[in-house]
Amino acid sequence: MRRLSVAFALLCGLTAGVVASSAEDHAIVLASTTATQESGLLDNLLPIFRDKTGIEVTVIARRADEVLNGPRRGEADVVLMHARPQEEKFVADGFGVKRFDVMYNDYVLIGPKSDPAGVKGKDIVTALKAIEAKGAPFVTRGDRSGTHAAELALWIVAGIDIASAKGAWYREAERGMASALDAARAANAYVLSDRGSWISFRDRGDLDIVVEGDRRLLNQYGVMLVNPEKFPNVKKDLAQIFIDWLTSPEGQAAIAGYKVDGQQLFFPNSDRSGG
Repeated sequence: MRRLSVAFALLCGLTAGVVASSAEDHAIVLASTTATQESGLLDNLLPIFRDKTGIEVTVIARRADEVLNGPRRGEADVVLMHARPQEEKFVADGFGVKRFDVMYNDYVLIGPKSDPAGVKGKDIVTALKAIEAKGAPFVTRGDRSGTHAAELALWIVAGIDIASAKGAWYREAERGMASALDAARAANAYVLSDRGSWISFRDRGDLDIVVEGDRRLLNQYGVMLVNPEKFPNVKKDLAQIFIDWLTSPEGQAAIAGYKVDGQQLFFPNSDRSGG
């Protein structure tokens, strides 16, 4: 009887191992930015993808300057992010295979409804010049995220050396987008935000969108397969299925269909030819 019990236990252990191995074999790791995670987009998309393909996707979400660290060591199968220069360098350096446009959203300048710098309805360059000239309170994420990088690039476009121009009016949150928006609300300050984070932000206080629609505020997302020739552990076939789905009419419709309070957060613009 004892031998039967031992044999049964061993059989159960082997079966559990096979099931676990099978599940692991049908799963991939996605490296992405905090924006896709915090906006709720991935929580909406990935169950749809799993139900269609049976492939589980584990997400490692990091700020934009850290997203590629793991993939450069082969610790992910696919990358979804919004920092095109870094994405193109990742591919050029041989770490990734072909980049595809997936979707975009945009940045918006948030500020007090009273608009002390008088920037409402202006273009982003005019707005930043006015904020700096008047020393109106401005909150920067200051955390080397994609949004922080976009903000710094916009100061340059505006002809302002923010490193030397900043003073007490320019305040660093050094944390995520929600924290920066909280800090702006508390200080009645301006802040650059991606639209998705703004739509998801509940405690807005006296804040509102003051500048939007400028083409320089476009925020493009791309997807890339981690190079399986450099990292043989990359699950090339499963990851490619995910990329193909994300850029397909079905995946693009799922992106367009994700809304918060009736507002669309991301807009599909897949380029199946890559670039």
